[in-house]
Amino acid sequence: MNLHQFRFVQEAARRGLNLTETAKALHTSQPGVSKAILELEEELGVDIFTRHGKRLKRITEPGLQVLKSIDAIMREVGNLKRIGEEYSLQDAGTLSIAATHTQARYMLPEPVAALRKRFPKVMVSMHQGTPAEVARMLLDESADIGMATESIHEIDGLVTLPCYEWQHVLVLPPAHPLAAVERPTLEQLAAEPLVSYQSAFTGRRRIDAAFAQRRLKPNFVLEAIDSDVLKTYVKLGLGIGIVAEMAVRDDPPGGDLVSRPLGYLFGQNISRVAFKRGAYLRNFVYTFAELLSDRLNRALIARAMGSEQEGDDYVL
Repeated sequence: MNLHQFRFVQEAARRGLNLTETAKALHTSQPGVSKAILELEEELGVDIFTRHGKRLKRITEPGLQVLKSIDAIMREVGNLKRIGEEYSLQDAGTLSIAATHTQARYMLPEPVAALRKRFPKVMVSMHQGTPAEVARMLLDESADIGMATESIHEIDGLVTLPCYEWQHVLVLPPAHPLAAVERPTLEQLAAEPLVSYQSAFTGRRRIDAAFAQRRLKPNFVLEAIDSDVLKTYVKLGLGIGIVAEMAVRDDPPGGDLVSRPLGYLFGQNISRVAFKRGAYLRNFVYTFAELLSDRLNRALIARAMGSEQEGDDYVL
């Protein structure tokens, strides 16, 4: 057996047992993938997959156990590569970050800039996506660290830690009648055309849950993932906006929009930092996590990861 066979089996499971997609992802041929999987099954003496003709239909019971072992082996292979990088290039490499738009736009610029000052030889690669896409990039090891609010803590295979709390705010033109109201009610908001995030982004589920609990049907007239886009349409008079407080943090006083905190209606949201469970984290990944929040430090992260990769300067 060999790593190529393991990689083919692992990718086939990830691609929903579609051998065509598996071959494309691994830049090889479909017959080559099929042959490698069959050879591994013959060597192990068990069927990893059931088949209908040449098509894979499902993962067998022993196949599930094989996949668990393969995942562990491939994770350790990745760790070996990172260890080599760590000790051959102590202060250089690539930090790959996966984040939602709000995190990338409002929360990450200062920590990224601070990291580059400390590690000028580290190149930063930023990937933006939905929380589910952030999780997938971490699991696929195309990202070292992820950051999101919605649902990322529910994903198996990830270690997530609270990074910071934030609330939604109402944004509206100064001339709007609700601008004179310090604490608008859900009923008042439901009576207005609303502009806010798409359902998978930036705490939108908490907003929907608050309206549903009061049996209110809000009138969302526009949804987007970008807070700046939402604010633009509010300025154009399309509706009043519900956005993350980070999006108005740097707005100048006396500008085109005013804001009102809405934490008393929608509660507090928790943005979390995430890592693949068992992954080897290089020194500059730990440093970047510490730059993200005072809540995070190497000891806490290593303990959460169940890791024994601490260095001489690391004390629990």
